Amino acid sequence: MTRLPVRLRRFRANEDAVAAIEFAIVLPFMLLLCMGGVELGNALSINVKVTATVHTIADILSQNKCVTTSDVTGILNASSKVLSPYDVTKAVVTVSEVQPTGDNVTAKVIWSQSLNGAARTAGSTVTLPTSLTGVPTTSGLILGEATYAYTPNLGYTISGTVTLRDSYYLYPRQTNFVPTITSGSTPPVPTTSCPTS
Repeated sequence: MTRLPVRLRRFRANEDAVAAIEFAIVLPFMLLLCMGGVELGNALSINVKVTATVHTIADILSQNKCVTTSDVTGILNASSKVLSPYDVTKAVVTVSEVQPTGDNVTAKVIWSQSLNGAARTAGSTVTLPTSLTGVPTTSGLILGEATYAYTPNLGYTISGTVTLRDSYYLYPRQTNFVPTITSGSTPPVPTTSCPTS
């Protein structure tokens, strides 16, 4: 019986393989931290692309005096390339022209087109950000919007699909409104900048 306490003391004093045991304890946390950093980096990179896309679409449209629906479709297709190399089919890119209603809160949709999603309904309202309080009702605003459904490769069961989104407003640069027309129709907003046929 006297041998048992001696063996317990030897076992307690034994430091063989302590580093291996510590490594085994720390490894799962280190892997989780590493993979989480990769996923966070991907999400942030895609978010930057989403922001660049809405800035691009609003900037291009705001430079026109008048556009056709096919022009807008081409611009939407081109602007979606900003998201490359990420999967463009997971993105919804929408551009609209809205007119402030004068209540400092909302604007009415004049026209809207979308890529991979549903456009805003003409005549519906959007809530303006507080930074646009007091904008004049005599001019339209170009609204670029984009969303991206990001699904993490790891941790999907924890977070699921995360929707990254951004929007951006710009004043038209050459006219008060940038109407969109289809062949043989009149512009939705009275203007001299759009030819009618």
